[in-house]
Amino acid sequence: MRTLLIASLLLTAAHPALAQDAPSPARLKGDVEKLVSFGTRHTLSDPDHPTRGIGAARRWFANELNAISEKCGGCITVSNIARTFTGPRVPNGANVVDVLGFQAGEENKRVVIIMGHIDSRVSDVMDATSDAPGANDDASGTALVLETARILSKEKFKATIIYAALSGEEQGLLGGQLLAETAQAAGWEVSAVLNNDIVGNTVGQNGVRVADRVRVFSEGIRQIETIDEQKARRGNGGEDDGPSRSLAKGIDRMAAKIPGALDVFVVRRPDRFGRGGDHEAFLRLGYPAIRFSVAAENYDQQHQDLRTEGGREYGDTIDKMDFPYLAKVTALNVAAARQFASAPAIPKNVAIEGALATDTTVSWQAVPGAAKYRVHWRRNDAQDWTDHRDVTGTSTVLKDIVVDDYFVGVSALSADGAESVVSFAGRAQRRP
Repeated sequence: MRTLLIASLLLTAAHPALAQDAPSPARLKGDVEKLVSFGTRHTLSDPDHPTRGIGAARRWFANELNAISEKCGGCITVSNIARTFTGPRVPNGANVVDVLGFQAGEENKRVVIIMGHIDSRVSDVMDATSDAPGANDDASGTALVLETARILSKEKFKATIIYAALSGEEQGLLGGQLLAETAQAAGWEVSAVLNNDIVGNTVGQNGVRVADRVRVFSEGIRQIETIDEQKARRGNGGEDDGPSRSLAKGIDRMAAKIPGALDVFVVRRPDRFGRGGDHEAFLRLGYPAIRFSVAAENYDQQHQDLRTEGGREYGDTIDKMDFPYLAKVTALNVAAARQFASAPAIPKNVAIEGALATDTTVSWQAVPGAAKYRVHWRRNDAQDWTDHRDVTGTSTVLKDIVVDDYFVGVSALSADGAESVVSFAGRAQRRP
């Protein structure tokens, strides 16, 4: 026991972030309870009522971020972005407001975004007055964002971290659209978008409990591709290595190294079958974005009026949640945000050459602040990287790696080893 204690103390001293790496199930539950206490958080509910509706919930979230900021000497700046939207679910127009907390990094234009949606609904998507507790959908994601801020606010990063509570998700993914288009207009370089939506239950519709894994949804082929980019990707074989898929794979590799972490189930779809989430607006603009969601959904607890019929309980209430599980999903977000905000930017213009040769030459554009680079490769019949080499320049030759038979990618490393998302290598562009 004495040996274990000394080893633990030495590990914590060498890696102080580990001491701050434990999300609290009790705090998460308290935050979900507070969000539920607002009665409904429907986007069209009263924005001005002091204790009920989405306005009260947004103000509470902002106050919590400000309280976290006070403890870190003002490291988080809280602000709102807003726009009036009209559409099928907002026919008379609605002022959609996102609450954002900016934890400035060394590179204030490069960002990592952690987000969940604060609005809720019942069976009728236009019912803005009935109680809509939205405990799991998506007070769980909103509470996760706050808990992540509590932990990461104690550290400093290269990239700016944005903690976001989005409105209007249930009315047409409007808050995600607002934030994605704000990112584009502001010229942010987005390294990762971590969307958390329905992340707090473990018992599914069929009564089976799944508490050992979390689904991470990502697109493979980029939605934003031009025709020429589609042709290039088809020739390169990059269907499973777009920026968002690469982000999901990176989170999977990271989780595999954390003792006791949830298994990351990389779902090779942008979202659940025929359904959507706030990260999709970022995909439309070409940003790397993924969605965390539970492994076992219970549809009786989503988008339902509170009622009991035929012995079945309907409604998204706190008693159906698993807060130790939510804490584990939060821990993955903390680790992912820490890694990608500590790492340099994602390498650009990664290219391979080697036609009619037995070696593959890899080259890429230098990344500001990168201490070195990690060149990954795998056989073409594998989904995940199997080998890598660290180099300090911006090119290397992979001896006896035949370009026809292998995929290659490159990530950037910080001085302390934090790794960016891997950028897939394509055919070098020919110059006139």
